[in-house]
Amino acid sequence: MINNFSKYQIATTLAIFFHTVGLMGILFFNKDFFIQATPFNLLLSAVLLFYTQAEKSRHFFVFATIVFFVGFTVEMIGVNTGKLFGQYNYGTMLGFKWKNVPVIIGLNWFIIIYCCGVCLNTFLMKIINRVAADNNETPKALKAMSVIVDGATLAVLFDWLMEPVAVKLGYWQWNNGEIPIYNYLCWFIISLCLLAVFHFSKFDKQNKFAVNLLLIQLMFFLILRTFLK
Repeated sequence: MINNFSKYQIATTLAIFFHTVGLMGILFFNKDFFIQATPFNLLLSAVLLFYTQAEKSRHFFVFATIVFFVGFTVEMIGVNTGKLFGQYNYGTMLGFKWKNVPVIIGLNWFIIIYCCGVCLNTFLMKIINRVAADNNETPKALKAMSVIVDGATLAVLFDWLMEPVAVKLGYWQWNNGEIPIYNYLCWFIISLCLLAVFHFSKFDKQNKFAVNLLLIQLMFFLILRTFLK
């Protein structure tokens, strides 16, 4: 029976199921238990993204590795110096920490950057191809700027939606209790750099599940932001 479903459908079904279970558990049942399962959910999401990636080339793994280590490193600088993002610290909900930063946070950076990049690449392809057909040439600069800048904007929007929820769930805390604008500025600049790596890396960037996962996570945090007390 499972052979009748594509890998994108299987991955999307699993993502919806576990995000729904987590959402219901946090809102209506044992909140602490389900919050502590966040590392498992992030790991599962990353595994499903790798599973649905059409071309698992060396370039794809190099990109994923760069995003993981850059994401972890900027968080380490941010937490220990305050020079990036602002003054904040991580709680215990995201699992094992090294240098005061949960190791899983590098995976979270990969998920966000990859999904935002794939979404912009997917939706812009139709527009770019139409412009190319009209002008008899492919507007490479337009595509690059759109994927990188719009992708970074989408990543910042995702962070803006997630931040208050993450604080309530105890993922991290801001020292003065307020989320600084500087946090979003850093997110935008770092996302720009990582999405530039995404755009110029030579691997297949069409992944229906990545689009679905980003929508699932946006809905997840939107509902929690609305109803979580």
